[in-house]
Amino acid sequence: MKRMVVVMLALLFPLGALAQAAPSGKTLASTMGVYVFPAEGQSSEQQSKDEMECYNWAVTNSGSDPFKVAEQKQSDQQKAAEEKSAASQTGKRSGVRGALRGAAAGAIIGEIADDDAGKGAAYGAAAGVIVGRRRGRAARAEAEKQAEEKAAATQAATEKELENFKKAFGVCLEAKKYMVK
Repeated sequence: MKRMVVVMLALLFPLGALAQAAPSGKTLASTMGVYVFPAEGQSSEQQSKDEMECYNWAVTNSGSDPFKVAEQKQSDQQKAAEEKSAASQTGKRSGVRGALRGAAAGAIIGEIADDDAGKGAAYGAAAGVIVGRRRGRAARAEAEKQAEEKAAATQAATEKELENFKKAFGVCLEAKKYMVK
């Protein structure tokens, strides 16, 4: 009985793996958002073979693989989120640093003016907190802006790579007598 179960599982497992590998009857082209029509009545088997050949040709000639580009895009998005998070931490302690600088400057000015150095330090610390926080917010905003610009540039480059791949893929399929959109 155990042998029969093991044999049945062995027979069913490869079928399940194949079912998971093929995305619900979609062709290679349709997974990439490219629509292909067999203009000369090519069979679906021939179309699959031609799509695979054109896929390999397009990867070689465009220099990019859309499936690897998709993985890289996901990685870039995660990295951009981390950079934006790090940017939001920029200048967090600016108020404290400003207070320390202001207190030191206030104490020196108070001492020079023959005034109370402690009072000068208190005024300087208050002013330093305000200035430090403003500088911190400005630094944080600038860092976030730079992170967003970098992410946008990376996304534009990724889209350009995919566009070039699709052009090469389409040219190859058109040469094999398919209509491509």
